[in-house]
Amino acid sequence: MQKMNIGTVLFDQSKGAAVITLVEEQGERVLPIFIGIWEGMAIFREINRAPAPRPVLHDILYNLLQGFQARLEKVVVDAVRENTYYAQIYIIQHDSTMIADARPSDALALALKFQAPIYVADAVLETAGKRADFAVGDERHEEAARELEKTEDVRAWLENLRPEDFADPQ
Repeated sequence: MQKMNIGTVLFDQSKGAAVITLVEEQGERVLPIFIGIWEGMAIFREINRAPAPRPVLHDILYNLLQGFQARLEKVVVDAVRENTYYAQIYIIQHDSTMIADARPSDALALALKFQAPIYVADAVLETAGKRADFAVGDERHEEAARELEKTEDVRAWLENLRPEDFADPQ
């Protein structure tokens, strides 16, 4: 297992999707995971410590676990099958550990809420991890510059979001 940090959360509003990157703490691999836009917003809010206007799933679970004097020990992205990632959350209450299956998006939001470590199984990184080196060749530098420009566009879009942008269109 490799310890990971959350790298970026990018949004594609036209597709209603987001991608989150997990970056190897002691290495150079990156794991991109595609998630729903709402899950991406929840993770983005947790990264920026900006509370949601109303509690979302990971807020509720955090409050319940706190009430039961339990804590999240860690999150492990432990499998990928047919481009779908699977995760487990490790919850400790007193001297007992409970392991529960979870969607990676929910598990990552909860890990951020608890400030718990995130791990990815070596097999998952071998299968789906990407190398994070953009230092070779002019073409890679141009690609990195384009990606950075896209990130800046996303940041500008996020800064201008208003609650009515999320209103039900019907």
